[in-house]
Amino acid sequence: MRFVRLEFKHLSQMAEIEREAFEMPWTENMFIPEVEDPSATYVVGVRGEEVICYGGFHKVLDEAHITNIAVKSTERGRGIGGFLLAELISRARNLGVERMTLEVRDGNVPAIKLYESFGFKVEGVRKKYYDNKFDALIMWLTL
Repeated sequence: MRFVRLEFKHLSQMAEIEREAFEMPWTENMFIPEVEDPSATYVVGVRGEEVICYGGFHKVLDEAHITNIAVKSTERGRGIGGFLLAELISRARNLGVERMTLEVRDGNVPAIKLYESFGFKVEGVRKKYYDNKFDALIMWLTL
């Protein structure tokens, strides 16, 4: 697997992974602006032409907000999420980012453990953030 910059050709496979991974997935059309947004950095993990994972963040001044991170269901449990997160952190550092943030559903234990293993810490909660039912943990990492 190698990481490449997001291109329009990846969007349909990304949308498929979104539907597998999330109860409220982004649609293919929601990803279109991310391809050319100068404040957005999105990477796609590919094997040949197959999208295995993707993630992205928006840079605002010296901070980055991770907007999406997902791994294809058939590839989960193999450490790919860790490689993806390491790639996002590396790219953020190269852009001069000092802190990164993300929201994660409070019951998503595998994701929370992954983020904590990279040093992310819970610094807040957004009540009923997901589908007006589930809380989101706001996590931050100082680079």
